[in-house]
Amino acid sequence: MTQPAAGGLLAQADAAVPLSQSDPLGPVVAAPAFLDRHGWIIHPAVRHAPSPNSDARPPGTQVSLLVLHNISLPPGQFGGPYVSGLFTNTLDYTAHPWFDRLRPLRVSAHFVIGRDGVIVQFVSTDRRAWHAGVSSFRGRDRCNDFSIGIELEGTDTLPFTAAQYRSLAWLTPALRTRYPLRAVRGHEHIAPGRKTDPGPCFDWSRFATEAGWALRQLPG
Repeated sequence: MTQPAAGGLLAQADAAVPLSQSDPLGPVVAAPAFLDRHGWIIHPAVRHAPSPNSDARPPGTQVSLLVLHNISLPPGQFGGPYVSGLFTNTLDYTAHPWFDRLRPLRVSAHFVIGRDGVIVQFVSTDRRAWHAGVSSFRGRDRCNDFSIGIELEGTDTLPFTAAQYRSLAWLTPALRTRYPLRAVRGHEHIAPGRKTDPGPCFDWSRFATEAGWALRQLPG
């Protein structure tokens, strides 16, 4: 999603949990990820915080695009319950002056990956998460219809962490096993001029190498 939003505390379904109080990454790299029949990653290292900001995909839609974003809330600050609050419509708008502008928003990605690599899933991958907004890919509008969105806790100007790349490399094979994902783009590529994330600090070459994507599937 990029700004507005930034921040990265995540939540279990019933309680906000700072990313800094995360589970160890050991389980993430020790066992493969897989999606259950309802589109949720079932693994002790992945938390679920179901968001209402989703709906059914159009009938017959093939999920073929992966979209990467960055987020921090307040901008440039990491940790806290605020991203989870935004994505679950429980954000305390009085907690920071910047939050007041977020009141009209009803948004969520499918996943958020914290600075330490912890993954929180907010929306079933079978459903349309409201992460991309007005967007287009190869002449096809409404990218939410046919994409999966992953938010990385970060900004356009800070390098992402090794743990985040590792979690991306762990998560995306499960998505590609279920769906015919043919391309990966940043929010900036499907909403140019409106969005800038994940930004110049995201290392697309590293992501391709570690997650097993061909360069032709990434932004040119």
